[in-house]
Amino acid sequence: MINWLRDIRAYAVIIPVCAGVFIAADDQTSIVVVLPELLPDFRIGPGELDRASWTITGYLIGYTAAMPIMGSVSDRFGHRAVFLGALTIFMLGSALVAISPDLHRLIGRDEPDLNWMIGARIFQAIGGGAMIPVAIASVGDVLPRARHAMAFGIIGASAEAGGVIGPLWAGLITNVSSWEWVFWINIPLGLAVIGALKFSPAGVRNPTRIDLIGGALFVAVLALLTAALSRAGDTDVVFGALIVAATAALVATVWWHRKADNPILPVRLLRTMKFTASNFAHLAVGISLITAMVTVPLMANTVLGLSPLDGGLMLLRMTVAIPFGAIAGGLLVQKVGARWPAVTGFVFAAVGLAAMSQWDLDIADPAMTLHLAIAGFGFGLLIAPIHSSALLYAKVGERGTASAFITVSRMVGMTIGLAAIAAWGTVRFENLAGDAPITIEGVEEITSAGLTVFQGFFLSASIVALLGVVPAWLMSRVRADSVSVASD
Repeated sequence: MINWLRDIRAYAVIIPVCAGVFIAADDQTSIVVVLPELLPDFRIGPGELDRASWTITGYLIGYTAAMPIMGSVSDRFGHRAVFLGALTIFMLGSALVAISPDLHRLIGRDEPDLNWMIGARIFQAIGGGAMIPVAIASVGDVLPRARHAMAFGIIGASAEAGGVIGPLWAGLITNVSSWEWVFWINIPLGLAVIGALKFSPAGVRNPTRIDLIGGALFVAVLALLTAALSRAGDTDVVFGALIVAATAALVATVWWHRKADNPILPVRLLRTMKFTASNFAHLAVGISLITAMVTVPLMANTVLGLSPLDGGLMLLRMTVAIPFGAIAGGLLVQKVGARWPAVTGFVFAAVGLAAMSQWDLDIADPAMTLHLAIAGFGFGLLIAPIHSSALLYAKVGERGTASAFITVSRMVGMTIGLAAIAAWGTVRFENLAGDAPITIEGVEEITSAGLTVFQGFFLSASIVALLGVVPAWLMSRVRADSVSVASD
């Protein structure tokens, strides 16, 4: 009884960090619902998806860039202190995003500049992305090793729940107020988390060497490749220069990690087929998932003529199925290993997305809900197999790094996929509707062009999900309880 009460108190201590992770994950997906509302404030039209997408891509880059290095930073300076710092950055970034349409007045410019919002989103995301590895690392401060798995699951569930609730949360707020309040609300929520963190232990400080060079090189690869893909529809000299620079940064990253004593990326695990396959699988998940999450509300709020709340509720039909798939995936992994649940998850996602690529202006229930639920259940089914296979052969001291890297793989997929598809979509839209007259027939032509682009997005996501079957097949087919890593 005493041990049980001690565990309850210990789990209660991690509630504040879970709340912080939830808030940060919420802002990954809430933006996709408010995007149609905020674009007019920056004079951005529906044919400029390549520019608009950077409000999401910028967040993903900052979110991803912070993950690999912040675990080491928190080990050196204390988990609670770094988490508080990350949360403060996130709150300040949220305020900057909310006021970004008016920042041009401070410097005497006449027109609002979307770059202000993109910069604010990146700054906000650096704090948000830092919270997840720090939260995972802080588990060891409050719980015995035997309870770590449950705590990791709670933190992971908090991140997934934030992503699921984000679209509905944003839709509800924009239905009663302006889109800025989606970001202003982060301030009081963050202050409540800061107040609760005073009950958490500070954490032990270790003189850990931080691989700043490796982290900087990794960020350079991600940023340069994303910038290049955002110009994929216009393969000019700048596009070529960005590809060359990204390749050079990748070569430098590989060279550095071969010689570094304590590299930021898990080199030993990357030489393991199961870990590498899991990361490629998560990359495919990121690409296909972000495509669906952006396209559903954008399609709802444009060609279907629905409100932001309706767009959020529409997307919720997919995201609410993800936890159910995650539970089923966890049970299956315990029975048959990671391979078959992962393959099945990709097939479900591909089938659902392929059905969505056939949507027209008359799409309605029950077909719409069925298609969204199939895709969402498939994405959920993938969570447990991918993480289980990735961590299967990780030593005790590598699990935090491995967990962060597998999360980074999905974020990289989301970042690259969004940039590439947005660039392709912009060119496709211009080709289909660039000369449409300002008449009733012209409006119909523009609507038809938008529908064609959205259908192409869903079809592309379906193809990527189907390709994910290949790395899924290479993942582990044995149960975790039958593997020992003591000799690794």
